[in-house]
Amino acid sequence: MSAKKMDINRRLDKLKRNEERAKRLTLLSQLSQLLNSTLDPKEIQRGAMEAATRLMKAEVGSLLLVHEEKRHLYFEVALGEREEDLKTISLRFGEGIAGWVAQHGKPLIMNSPEKDRRFFKGVDEKTEFKTRNIICVPVRVKEKTIGVLEAINKKGKGGFNKEDLSLLISLADQVAIALDNSRLYQELEEMFFQTAKSLADAIEKRDPHTGGHTQRVTLYSQAIAKYLPLTSLEKKWVKITSVLHDIGKIGIEDDILKKPKPLSPGEFEIIKRHSNMGAEIIEHIRQLREIIPGVKYHHEQVDGKGYPDGLRGKDIPILAKIVAVADTYDAMTTDRPYRKAMDKKIAIEELKRCSGTQLDGEVVEAFIHAYQNGEIELLSE
Repeated sequence: MSAKKMDINRRLDKLKRNEERAKRLTLLSQLSQLLNSTLDPKEIQRGAMEAATRLMKAEVGSLLLVHEEKRHLYFEVALGEREEDLKTISLRFGEGIAGWVAQHGKPLIMNSPEKDRRFFKGVDEKTEFKTRNIICVPVRVKEKTIGVLEAINKKGKGGFNKEDLSLLISLADQVAIALDNSRLYQELEEMFFQTAKSLADAIEKRDPHTGGHTQRVTLYSQAIAKYLPLTSLEKKWVKITSVLHDIGKIGIEDDILKKPKPLSPGEFEIIKRHSNMGAEIIEHIRQLREIIPGVKYHHEQVDGKGYPDGLRGKDIPILAKIVAVADTYDAMTTDRPYRKAMDKKIAIEELKRCSGTQLDGEVVEAFIHAYQNGEIELLSE
């Protein structure tokens, strides 16, 4: 072969390598964008593993997260047929390749793992899987290792190389950012929820006859939501709506709110104002606009005989329908000064009777599913 032809071949090989690297960098960018498009930790973890497997062209991969107190690594997500088996395994710091990477905070490529004393055969034995080669990098947030990202068995000939390592480290950095953002969001969300709960508890203390009402309605509403076709975001709105559904009672006079006897027609007209009052209070909080319909309309009835606007059927928002069923059940099964609590089984029959007239049939059915599965009785104890 002439020198000129050899030079042309070298240039072609170099061009192909550059094109391949460009494609992988583009893929890395796309995968990073996907990882940072959600704040759900489970979605991030699953996305991290799928990204590592695709980017490394590997057979399988896994994400192990650090348990700080136990100093162990747990398989949070593992792609492959034996995923569930992997999730039962934990590694001590320093144990196995992932344990070594977590302990030292350094990446590692191992193309002949069976020859290295750091390789832990227990995982292969548990999963009946043969590890031919492995690439493993730490997932670090502010110099602290929070997990380990690994890809196993590169497809085709050859093992993992320095270019693979560079790309996987870049991916791990994006995973770390996404997981940290998710953690911060979860903390802010929990702080917000606890603040809302504290406000609801303070309002509830004004009414000595409904102790624990808000907490029970919140738990019942969440149980109902599990059996309805709602998104994870909608389920969060259910939780916040149920916590704040009676916030409007802050504007009701004590002599009416604390009255130990049934309300007169005039007093009932005053108490009915709390749904509009609650909506007006929440209207000033931009982040809570989504729950206004649930707070305002949780006393509407499917037959149009509810308040404040006499909405019917499909015009009533789903958040309001859910809280209405939870609220009704709690009202029936809680002692009041002027009547004793209804037996739970009788209350269930009453919900069935009101299904399609006062209460939404699909929501009542969801409540009954939760009840039959023991979730409602457990929450009532």
